[in-house]
Amino acid sequence: MADVVVAGAAGRMGNRLVALLQEDKELRLVAALEAPGHPALGRDAGEAAGVGRLTVPITADAEAALGKDRILIEFSVPEASLAHARLVARQGGRAVIGTTGFTAAQRGELAAIGRSIAILVAPNMSVGVNVAFRILADMARMLGDDYDVEIVETHHRFKKDAPSGTALRMAEVVAEALGRDLAKTAVYDRHDKLAERSRKEIGMAALRSGDVVGEHTVSFGALGERLELTHRAQSRDNFARGALRGARFIATAKPGLYSMQDVLGLT
Repeated sequence: MADVVVAGAAGRMGNRLVALLQEDKELRLVAALEAPGHPALGRDAGEAAGVGRLTVPITADAEAALGKDRILIEFSVPEASLAHARLVARQGGRAVIGTTGFTAAQRGELAAIGRSIAILVAPNMSVGVNVAFRILADMARMLGDDYDVEIVETHHRFKKDAPSGTALRMAEVVAEALGRDLAKTAVYDRHDKLAERSRKEIGMAALRSGDVVGEHTVSFGALGERLELTHRAQSRDNFARGALRGARFIATAKPGLYSMQDVLGLT
């Protein structure tokens, strides 16, 4: 059994991680974290998740909760995730991070942390989405520059970052496959562009509506036809189950920065 610490334990993803951990035969919940001042501090993590008392109180003391060989699982905000990752590295633990919105500098620091511990960082833990990443590269290479690429994502009204980390990764996959520099070809907003789209731009649009868990569509359009790849998430459980699958992988992995592609053997 590998020991798991869930950060953001009282949040939407944290609740599902706590609940699904009770079904896992290889992982066990040993600690639950929340931000200082959070109203759930002191509550039992199981009761907060609706699965009954687990005698694991929700705490803000990350120093005490994390430890050698313990696996942190976190979906939160970049600053908190990075601070926890630094602490995990100092204590000799492991980490699975599904947080999105990291800057280039923050991603660089996570890569540096991966030189000392096993750390999995993925913008989307869904198995289906990660298969889509692999398929997108093949689609882009086969279709080539004759097809316009547009990416549309929809999430719930509470999501803060836009475009989503998943949409950005999809754009990166397509750009890499087509030999393009995404920093130069990405177009996020066209409201002030009084011109036709350029042949090599990769467009991205972000919609925020109600309680949508997550939808992503990549459209390849040419004159006369359009080919689309769409992933729709109906439940957060698929992200949580993917994270637990990642935790089982990271439990025995050597130090390094890993992705869900590594977990699924798609590299």
